[in-house]
Order: sequence, then structure tokens, then C-alpha cells
Amino acid sequence: MTTETTGTTALRVLGAADWESWYRSLEWAFGGGFEPAEERAAWREVTEFDRSFALWDKDRIVGSFSSFSFQLSVPGGTQVPAAGVTMVHVAPTHRRQGQLRRMMRAGLDAARDAGEPLAVLTASEPAIYGRFGYGVASHVLDATLDVARTGLRLPPGTEDVRLSLADPADVMDRCEELYARLVPARPGMIVRRPAWRGMILLDAPAARGGASPRRCLLAERDGELVGYARFATTARWEATVPDGTVLVKDLDAADPAAYAAMLRFLTELDLMSTVRLPNRPVDDALLHLVSDLRRSRLRVFDRLHLRPVDVGAALAARAYTADVDVVLDVTDAFCPWNGGTWRLGGGPGGAVCERTGDAPDLALDVRELGAAYLGGTSLASLAAAGLVRELRPGALTAAATAFSSPIAPWLPHAF
Repeated sequence: MTTETTGTTALRVLGAADWESWYRSLEWAFGGGFEPAEERAAWREVTEFDRSFALWDKDRIVGSFSSFSFQLSVPGGTQVPAAGVTMVHVAPTHRRQGQLRRMMRAGLDAARDAGEPLAVLTASEPAIYGRFGYGVASHVLDATLDVARTGLRLPPGTEDVRLSLADPADVMDRCEELYARLVPARPGMIVRRPAWRGMILLDAPAARGGASPRRCLLAERDGELVGYARFATTARWEATVPDGTVLVKDLDAADPAAYAAMLRFLTELDLMSTVRLPNRPVDDALLHLVSDLRRSRLRVFDRLHLRPVDVGAALAARAYTADVDVVLDVTDAFCPWNGGTWRLGGGPGGAVCERTGDAPDLALDVRELGAAYLGGTSLASLAAAGLVRELRPGALTAAATAFSSPIAPWLPHAF
């Protein structure tokens, strides 16, 4: 993108020399505190400068926009190029002037030029991004387990799993190899590049809030790594009674026994009364392993917001649970090249999506298409809210079935 000037403001690609000023403007936008040096360094390492914009008013940065060149797992296991939108802000002095729209426009145009069928983001304020075509495509489960008053149902093979502890940095390569094997199995996961290792290991002492340094729990079977968990502990005493908390950052497993063995370990640590798992899939196995969920605190939040940048390419990139042949009438006010009727035909083996002049079966906005894309939000549920219209009887049930995913989409970490 060349420099674009409007009035007194100019939007241009971020230069390396301006990164510190750019990032400080973000810190002001998100509360004003200085982040630890380790965190700033990790973010700088993953910043893709050619995909990052700074909004300047003369010699002052008053806005920012960035994106990552991600590969996102979609139903069927394919990894699809996606623009991971991040670092977005507009200074309070420049609100209500169309600056956010301007940066979102530049970002989506760049994603289209790069041939990325999808754009994704996590939202600090979810109400903002719907007007740019983003729908909530995945949710996250925040669970706090009361280990003193609940038990676990353990699947066969749990006792065959060998557990050990290690420094997270020392076993990073093994854990990332396992993570890479798990990505195709669950929609919404991101292929991690080497530059992201610093972000995954980030554990700045100043940001621990009194917790211990993180440790890594390894689960092995016959010498093969089948799971890992990165966790910390916070010691607390109520009078003379221990009341500590286990804080679980990551918990990934290749099979049920490995998952159960690690969960049992985490719930049996001495002096700990609760286990906090703030980022789990909404279909997480703990929902079936914990003996009494009423003794646990469970909350669900929006997580990954998604919008198709290229409707045809996006719908053709994923597989479908059942055979489908449906004509979609798509509205997209922000990316008008997506508007019109599209025939989607496909099934478990793949799909084709092309322009058509045939009469539509369903009508929906691109926001709802994004919400349903990973299979975590039902088209039928959206229709019940009046957001999808069935134009041919039977089309809604068939399409909703095809778009569904037997495994809930999940984004393992924010960006």
C-alpha cells in the first residue's frame, strides 16, 4: 500500500524505526500501562511490518492496524490462508472521523490482493466488527474446577500414560511437533510459525500476578509424546487452610487417556483447591470427565470472529459434513465483490462454489456466513434469530447439516 493521505492524516506502512512509537500508542489505547520488556520483544518478533499500518497526524501516530499471514484449519482439515487482524486502534482525538473504516478497508483490500480467502480477529469489544462483516465463528469455555468437591471419571489407558515435568523452553520443539499434528483435526486452529515460539513461551515475571514460573507437564506413552500442559500455581492461605490455584495456559492431548492423565495431575497438586482453565473448546472433554459440574464455574465467551474475503474461494476451501447443493444469496456491504448469488456444491470430499444466475435457496449477510463457516454456529440457529432466510423449503435443514462440524471450532491462543 502506498501512503494514503486524507486531510491532516496519512495512512502508511509501518517502518521498523517507528515500531516503538506505534506500539506505545497501542498501550495507551488498551489502558495506558507499559508492558514488560519481554512481552514487547515477543510482539515485535511476530510483527509483519509489510502488513502493518500506522495512521499519522503530522508527526504523531493516532491509529494502527496490523495483520498476520496465518493458515487456519477449516472443516475437512485443510489449512486456508487467513489475514489475522490485530493491533487495531484509533486515538480518542480521532474518533468518529471514519478512520477505523479506512484502516479496515485497507486491510481487507490487502488480504484480497494477497489471495487470502478469510480474515479473522479476536475482539476486545465484540460489538465493533459486525459492521465490517465479521461473525462470531467460535467460542471458548472458561472453566474453574473445585477440586476438593469434584472427582474425575478416567477412561481406559489412563494408567499407561507416563507423566514428567520440564522447563517449557527445553521441550518446546516436542510440544510444537504435537501441536502441528493436532491442527488439522479441529477447525479454528492456527498453524504456528517458528517466530511465534517466543509468544507461546512468554512468561514475564512482572505479568505473573504472584503466580509461579510456568512448568510444562509432559504425557508420554512408550517414549512418544501424547500430550503436554503448561501451567503455573498461585499459593494462597485462608487462615491456616491452603487455598491455591492452578493456572493452566495450554493443555493439548493426542488421545483421551493422555488428556485425563494430565487433568488428574493438575487437580491433585498439593495445596491447590481450584484449577483454572480459561481457554478450552466448548466441547472439551472435561465436561464429561468432571463428576459434578455444578461445583465448577463455567462461562462461555466469543472467541474467533471471521469473515470471508472471497466467498467463492472460502466456501470451496472447506469440506462439508453431508452432501450439499445450495444457492446462497449473499449480501456484503463492505466488500461488494462478494455480493450476489453463489452455488455451493460439495460434501465430505470437497466443494465447488461459483457464481450463478439460479434462484437462491437461502439469503444471508456475509456476517452470518462467517459465523457459520467453521461449523460452530448453526445456520438454523441464525435463521431462528431472523438472520438467515429460507427461500426454498428444505434448504435450511440441508445446508445447516452440511455446514456443521462434529468437532467444535477452537482458537488455542489470542493474537
